[in-house]
Parts: sequence; C-alpha cells; structure tokens
Amino acid sequence: MNLEEYFARTGYKGSTEKQDLETLTDIFQHHIRAVPFENLSIHCGEKITLELEHVYNKIVRRKRGGWCMENNQLLGWVLKGLGYDTSFLGAYVFNPHQNAYATLMTHLVVKVIIDGKAYIVDGGFGVSYQMWQPMELVSGKDQPQAPGVFRFTEKNGVWYLEKMRRKQYIPNQSFSNSDLLEKKECRKVYMFSLEPRTVEDFRFQCTYLQTSPDSLFTKKSICTLQTADGFRALIGWTLTETTYNYKENMDLVEFVTLEDEEVEKTLKEKFNITLERKLVPINVKGSYTI
Repeated sequence: MNLEEYFARTGYKGSTEKQDLETLTDIFQHHIRAVPFENLSIHCGEKITLELEHVYNKIVRRKRGGWCMENNQLLGWVLKGLGYDTSFLGAYVFNPHQNAYATLMTHLVVKVIIDGKAYIVDGGFGVSYQMWQPMELVSGKDQPQAPGVFRFTEKNGVWYLEKMRRKQYIPNQSFSNSDLLEKKECRKVYMFSLEPRTVEDFRFQCTYLQTSPDSLFTKKSICTLQTADGFRALIGWTLTETTYNYKENMDLVEFVTLEDEEVEKTLKEKFNITLERKLVPINVKGSYTI
C-alpha cells in the first residue's frame, strides 16, 4: 500500500507538499471522478469487508469502487498519510420514502481540520448528493457547488446536511415519473454528531447492509460515478446520465434501460469497472433517488 499507487489510480498529479484546502479539494475531486460509489460486490457473490488492505486492493489494484465505509476509509488513510488532521464521523442517512432518518448509523464520513477550520469530506454518497468540494462545518451557510447548494444546520449538537437542487429536464418522458427521480427541490441527506468514530463502529452495519432483506443495498445494484459536468449511475438495468446546469438553473437527466447483455459492457465503458464474477442486477422500487 502506497500513496503513489493510489494517485496513479485517481490520476492526481498535483503537489502533496501543502496540507491546504486547495490541495485537499484537488485530491478529493480526482477520487470521486475515478472511483465509483458502488455496491456490486453484493450482487456478484463477493463479501464486502472493512480491512483497509482489502479496501486498498479492491479500489486501487482491482480498479473497483465501493460504498462509504470503503471510499471514505481509503480517503482518510490517504489524507492522514499526507499529514492532514483527520478523523471519522458516523451519520444517519435520510430515507425520503419514510420521511425519516435511519435509526442505524450506516454512513462513514471524514472530518479534516485545516488552519483551525473543520471540513467534512465525503467521497461515498454518490449520485446528485455527492459533494464535489470539502464542506466547511458551519451552521446555516449556503455552500454552492456544481451539484447544487449544500447546507449544514446544527441543532443541540446534531448536524444536518441538506441539498437544494435545480429543476430537471428529462427528454425521455417515459421516465418523468420514475421513482428514481427526486421530486423535492430541497432534500435532507443525513445527520451526524461530532463524536469521533473508528472503523470498528461500522462492523455490524457492514454485515447488515449486505445481508438484510430490508437493506437498500440488497434491493438495488448501484454504480455511480461523478464526471466533469455531472454524474452517471447504473441502478439495476437503468442507466442515467446527468449534466449539471446545462441550461440556466436546469439539469439534464437522460435515462435508458439496458438489456442484460449490455450491463457488463456499460460498466466497463462508462465506469471503468470489470467484474470478476457474474453480476445479477436488481432494482426493487423505492428508497433511492438521484
């Protein structure tokens, strides 16, 4: 495991001398545009484990992606290795279909302190809720980014992340009422406290999320990747490609349904993923919006 091999994987060729916000942002953006947020292991007979060496081999050497516990653990290791002041936090993800936050802490994020200011670095959420820049941990401040306007709000020691999106233009009108489309313009994303966490705090959740029939991740095969101007996502057999702000205050969302034989080819061409085992796509309705 070494940083040079990781940077070769993400294509980052910038300086690593300064532990400043500009360098952090550049490293982070290279990660989210090279490493997909994906749970495909669950749907091709592989087990997801949280051992760092296993995560490193999967993402860096096998050129796969991962979910938050993998992506953000690896990011945290990279940043710590570069000398950044980092720690892990645990979040509770909002379920729009239940209109409630999860009761299980399933989302791992990275907190980084630079010159006395705290930032949240989250490279493991995917789709349109994936931040493109580290977010300053301040309450009530709009933080505009390419995906939309993000904002933290703090109440009684609990922090809430929400995102305001643009209007959406969907050329393929047969998808205009898709359950994958987020209908609200302001969406709650997750809540968290500033209590430091370790990877050990996520062992149970890692097993639960890949085995429980109630888990979103057993109900949907998901692969999403940020691009230079938006993101693409393959959920079951549905491929979406979103272009941010393609017209003033409007995002372009293009949908296509793939045939079985097109899925693996699309993973290779659009996400640079080659699976070692046969993928069984799945997309049970509900609980996931782009």
